[in-house]
Amino acid sequence: MDPEKTQLSKGYDPVPIEDKWYAEWVKSGLFHADETSAKPHFSIVIPPPNVTGSLHVGHALDNTLQDILCRTKRMQGCEVLWLPGTDHAGIATQNVVERSLAEEGVSRHDLGREEFVKRVWQWKEKYGSTIINQLKKLGASCDWERERFTMDEGLSRAVRKIFVELHRKGLIYRGKYLINWCPRCQTALSDLEVEHEEEDGRFYEVSYKFADGGEGAVVVMTTRPETILGDSAIAIHPRDEKNRRLVGKKVVVPLVGRVIPVIEDNMVDPDFGTGCVKITPAHDPNDFLVGQRHNLEQIQVIDGRGVMNENSGKYRGMGRFEAREAVVEDLKKAGLLLSVTDLKHSVGHCYRCHTVIEPYLSEQWFVKTRPLADAGVAAVKAGKIKFVPEQWTNVYYQWMENIRDWCISRQLWWGHRIPAWYCDECGCVMVEEETPLKCPKCGNAKLRQDEDVLDTWFSSGLWPFSTMGWPDDTQTLRKFYPTSVLVTGFDIIFFWVARMIMFGLEGMKGEVPFRDVYIHALVRDEKGQKMSKSRGNVIDPLTIVKDYGADALRLTLAALTVQGRDIFLSTERISTYRLFMNKLWNASRFALMNLGAKGEEPRIDEGELKLQDKWILNRISQISAEMTRLLDGYFFGEAARLMYDFTWGELCDWYLELSKPALRGEEGEARRRTTQAVLLALFEDVLKLLHPIIPFVTEELWHAFPFGEELIERCGWPKPRVAEIDEKPLSDMAFVQDVVRAVRNLRAEARIAPQQLIGGVTFNVHDADKLALLRSAEEQTSLLTKVKRITFAEGSSEKPEKSLAAVLDGVQVYLPVGELLDVEKEIQRLKNDIAKLEKEIEKGKAKLANKNFVERAPEEVIEKEKSALADNETKARRMKENLSSLTD
Repeated sequence: MDPEKTQLSKGYDPVPIEDKWYAEWVKSGLFHADETSAKPHFSIVIPPPNVTGSLHVGHALDNTLQDILCRTKRMQGCEVLWLPGTDHAGIATQNVVERSLAEEGVSRHDLGREEFVKRVWQWKEKYGSTIINQLKKLGASCDWERERFTMDEGLSRAVRKIFVELHRKGLIYRGKYLINWCPRCQTALSDLEVEHEEEDGRFYEVSYKFADGGEGAVVVMTTRPETILGDSAIAIHPRDEKNRRLVGKKVVVPLVGRVIPVIEDNMVDPDFGTGCVKITPAHDPNDFLVGQRHNLEQIQVIDGRGVMNENSGKYRGMGRFEAREAVVEDLKKAGLLLSVTDLKHSVGHCYRCHTVIEPYLSEQWFVKTRPLADAGVAAVKAGKIKFVPEQWTNVYYQWMENIRDWCISRQLWWGHRIPAWYCDECGCVMVEEETPLKCPKCGNAKLRQDEDVLDTWFSSGLWPFSTMGWPDDTQTLRKFYPTSVLVTGFDIIFFWVARMIMFGLEGMKGEVPFRDVYIHALVRDEKGQKMSKSRGNVIDPLTIVKDYGADALRLTLAALTVQGRDIFLSTERISTYRLFMNKLWNASRFALMNLGAKGEEPRIDEGELKLQDKWILNRISQISAEMTRLLDGYFFGEAARLMYDFTWGELCDWYLELSKPALRGEEGEARRRTTQAVLLALFEDVLKLLHPIIPFVTEELWHAFPFGEELIERCGWPKPRVAEIDEKPLSDMAFVQDVVRAVRNLRAEARIAPQQLIGGVTFNVHDADKLALLRSAEEQTSLLTKVKRITFAEGSSEKPEKSLAAVLDGVQVYLPVGELLDVEKEIQRLKNDIAKLEKEIEKGKAKLANKNFVERAPEEVIEKEKSALADNETKARRMKENLSSLTD
């Protein structure tokens, strides 16, 4: 082989490697998907990050998992499309640009709509590629030639097309409805754009007098006394026996004097408060539905700025929270406020600016979601779409089955403008894909387009097919749609996943947008807390890449990913997995230095294979098959940990150690050449199997070995190294390993340094087959245990004097320690250590027997205590055995 290829630097440094190989991958067209290819397809659309965004650890996880799948499938012979892009993020982007304008002393209204939109596009061109460049730093192997943006012309055309089609089917309509409203952003929000936070609040118990002057009163409880001014009724549950007498009576709204009825409605919880609920149809979503059922008056008392309006009487002009205090004070004075109770309750906030949202009666555009949701549920139930882990299927069903109509209009300037035009002459409304020139009813050419834009999730709901050229019948669509899998977090199942399923089935005539939905969990800090700037526990993936390398971050995220469980991440864990890169690098250097001179072609001579060679060739074949199974099933953590354990443990700690005598020429030339060939085969497969997870370092090492000039991904997924798995070398080696570990454990317990060569060890073997095996593996055992001499006792019950003992199945292992340590001192040390451990064991048992602890402590804390107790009991048992060995 070429000597220059063997020149790896002594230490692994990711900095010069990562940029070099990423540029080479892009230059070679590795990531570009060919829609004319006859290969089987595999496709993913990236969950488009906000154009305002910067890479956070959630993005890093999501994109690492997608990249692992894409690189694996390329190596397995698929034509892979990983389609990237960004979302225009209506509210977020408008807010960013408005803040920028404010620094110039200008508002969007000063500029006007057309000029403001131009400024947003300028901002996007300048800053909108930030997160894309950061994804490249992570190693994302997207087809960057196909990058899309939710506001580009092709996607805009798709948005207009589906809007018009849904409108013609009666599935998009315009109407007055109670929606979530942000008084600061001055726009409607969908239910999903409202973030609910626990806040300190108060319950106000208020008395409503009877209109006929009768004795007593109806008592209600409310957290928003300012909305009393808009009450239209009091409601009780139809089966509420204690309050049934009130139905049909009329009461007077406090401070207002308006007379309202007492009605029955199933919405009321009869066990909550007094069982009587005030109904304010214009200011509460549940009350709005009650009002529709009972034809109640909708009295709006708070305007879109969160200010009391003309219907609120003396409170007009006050802010809603100021009015609350004033109303409470006036209720006190009128003797109508019976009590005030502190409480913690959930309050909705705008997901962008965190202002408390206001339920607001407004003219908006809506999608009638029930028919679309029913189709989406049917597709999953028919097995056309599979959720992984499966538990999310029921979450999806629950949400889809309780779905409300979706408010899709937003009072913004940045976004897809609603394709509806109004004729002010005759009142005609035109919904068209192209701008109409005149009113079809009266011929008026002065038409006015709707001022609103569409909810960002409307356009991103079309993402899997609009990005591939829909509504045109493109080659890309025919080749890569439906996509193979969607990888995303559980927090946007409702925001995005459900929308894509509904729109995909509608737009693509019954075809689902993806076959599988892999839902990963949240990344939390090492204590299990959600990461946030306020807590100061945010891990910046870009800092990690700079300090540890992208591969270390990717391996950590993959290894910690377990289906259904959150990821607890810390820099200490990343640092630990960074050590794996050093281990792999140094192992590769060792192999390269021992592979022989240029021109030598090592090959495996079956007759020269020893136990360790047969074992490792069978193991790498098993590992290849297992990696395929795990990645096909989205078991990312199990796959990463399998490769970590195999590479560090079986390859480096066992096989490389056992290969050294042969590589030094101590076993003859034929053995040297065969061991070199096995070593080369192992590194070829290991680098390939690791590549999807840690692509940069594996590409660098691949080109150091004599595997040719082709990129690793173009060299295929590993094939089995043996025609059929042979269980005998696997079980034989497992037994030899158990014996070696037993000797090593005895050495450690006697506090003998790992590198110290000791005189001897005795194996008392009761089984003829095991005796034959251990005799054949004597050299390997001696090498790995640093023992000069192994004595075999066939079934003898005699124990060597002053020996530590370990018992295995069919074998007793004796390590004479009389010449290696002071036996009397060792006996005393063991007695002291056993006494300490027994105290710890008693404490552990007492803790786990404490009902208060078991009922209140988190599950992971209890499991930690159980594990510690089990470990201590095992240690104590071993120490007692050793004590017994030394005192017998």
